[in-house]
Amino acid sequence: MSQFCTFTLSSFLFGIAVESVQEILPGCGTTPVPLCHEAIAGLINLRGQIVPAVNLRCLLELPPASQEQASDSLNVVLRNDDGPLALLVDEIGDVMEMDPKDFEIPPATLQGSARNWITGTFKLEHQLLLVLDHERLFLLG
Repeated sequence: MSQFCTFTLSSFLFGIAVESVQEILPGCGTTPVPLCHEAIAGLINLRGQIVPAVNLRCLLELPPASQEQASDSLNVVLRNDDGPLALLVDEIGDVMEMDPKDFEIPPATLQGSARNWITGTFKLEHQLLLVLDHERLFLLG
């Protein structure tokens, strides 16, 4: 079985491998960085460590967050050998355990840059769980 930390953006449910998640933090101010990838919202200070924060809405070509959504955003902090990376999300879901045999490649209807960041899906009762490529996200930071 594979475990995924889930979160929502807009009306979509996303998952990321739980072993790559370091922690979940309330939204904190970001410091903008000039000349970086457009999806980098800025840098956050995580207990003295400077961490790039990715605006997933921008990266996945979703509509921008409303003022209220932006102020209520959360950070999913990921970690790999290169260090941490924060993802700005709307709401945190549950940790879901999924059977790898139920994993499906992204549907042909998936358009735009989302195809580059979503590795596949799991069909749930009322929606799809879209799985993000956590290793590829680190290429942004």
